[in-house]
Amino acid sequence: MKSLLLLFALTAMNLTTIAQSTIIPLWPEGVPGAKASGYGVEKNDNGHSSNVSEPTLTLYAPAVDRPNGTVVIICPGGGYVNLSIEREGVQYANWLSTLGVTSFVLKYRLNEFGHPAPLQDVLRAVRIVRSRAAEFKINANRIGVMGSSAGGHLAASAGTLFDHPAGKTGAALDAVSGRPDFLLLMYPVISMDDPVAHAGSRKALLGATPTPELLKLMSLEKQVTASTPPTLLIHTQEDKTVPIDNSILFFQALTRAKVPAEFYAFEQGGHGMGMRDGLGTASEWPKRAEEWLRNRGLLSVVKP
Repeated sequence: MKSLLLLFALTAMNLTTIAQSTIIPLWPEGVPGAKASGYGVEKNDNGHSSNVSEPTLTLYAPAVDRPNGTVVIICPGGGYVNLSIEREGVQYANWLSTLGVTSFVLKYRLNEFGHPAPLQDVLRAVRIVRSRAAEFKINANRIGVMGSSAGGHLAASAGTLFDHPAGKTGAALDAVSGRPDFLLLMYPVISMDDPVAHAGSRKALLGATPTPELLKLMSLEKQVTASTPPTLLIHTQEDKTVPIDNSILFFQALTRAKVPAEFYAFEQGGHGMGMRDGLGTASEWPKRAEEWLRNRGLLSVVKP
């Protein structure tokens, strides 16, 4: 009986170790910009997280029979005040797993820190994953960033500001490229300019009175260059929270810079649609995204 209990204890301990090993702290050496007094307890409720002071990556492995070496770092939305971890994080990771893609859901800092903390977090995430490609059994040249709403703004920030000084902290990992190899943007916040800006995201990220220089920097349609990675945009006309003009502006900038891009502008489907059924053709966006990934060779099996 004692042997059986010991076996159960060891098994439970191993499972705990495995579960914990999938959560990777972004800043084990200490979170940059953290205040000595701390930020209180992180809140996790009904699939949402807020008051994030210890950013992490959570690993979701690809389906065991079809790993292809491609990685997507997922930035959930939430207006830079909370994170829709389940709907716009875990749900997407589970879908990507069926395509053979390794996923990491990013829990990034929010309005308690403000800019440039989220940018530092997403670029640190890319650098960690790229530097540990062999460990994760992934291809260091097939790392994408996916984001929804404000998470889309963060993903697009990674694709446009990957070399900006604000995204660096002086750590040794800054030497690793933070540039994503592709972007998947779901109904993203892009511009900080009225009338298309999402005012809540702007205030949470930049404060109530941002300078004109900061507004320009974080209006990402103004930061696109030929080095911005290939991008897929998905948005709907019915989105009353983040106007579709945000995606239009970014797509136009990508086109001017001759960056490969594809844009699905659906009629139906409001903001935060996730992967819900019943939204007309907008509910088919995962199929369109899969086609885009496949056409770009990102679902073919390539050994790391």
